[in-house]
Amino acid sequence: MARKAPRHAEAERNDRALLEAAKKVLAVDGAHASVAAIAARAGVGIASLYRRYRTKDELFQHLCALSLGRWIQAAEEALAHEDPWEGLVHYVTAAVEFSAGALGPLAGTIAVTDEMAEKFTSSVELTRALVARAHEAGVLRADATAVDVSLLIEQLGKASLVEQFERQGRTDLVDAASSARRRTIAIALDGLRAGHDPLPGRPPAPDLLAERW
Repeated sequence: MARKAPRHAEAERNDRALLEAAKKVLAVDGAHASVAAIAARAGVGIASLYRRYRTKDELFQHLCALSLGRWIQAAEEALAHEDPWEGLVHYVTAAVEFSAGALGPLAGTIAVTDEMAEKFTSSVELTRALVARAHEAGVLRADATAVDVSLLIEQLGKASLVEQFERQGRTDLVDAASSARRRTIAIALDGLRAGHDPLPGRPPAPDLLAERW
């Protein structure tokens, strides 16, 4: 396999660092997060950043596309699991730990690019396939929808105790917080298993998540 050119490899490293930085800065500052704050946290020079992205919106659009790519990767890995329940567990766990919904504060503040729309559609279709497979196997509660699962992932990924301790420099407590998060995920996943009492209210509309963008 051919090795990537140094400049391309550096761009990919910067993308990963910027995405992680953006998630953390957005968690504190919301949609008002500055490019300078994200670049500083990622260790990327602001001048080089603006050579690659002409505007703040262009940077955020690219980061959203990258984040959606991570959703898609988690879903594809989940569908590769032979066991439908274990696949769903992998998807939810991976997406929560990645803080998949962390760029939610950008919803409605930037234009949706063709790449974002295409990846969002792919992510939705993969999630629906995961949920349909789990329903067919009788392991997922019958009244849980793909939107329910996506909303659960987003809510569990917000205000992570792990990230709070990291911001405070409390590295001695990060492992304990990670363990606590795994327990919380397990509790939430148990609520998705078949056999529970019916969920309250009406199922969320299929386009509920898309509407905010």
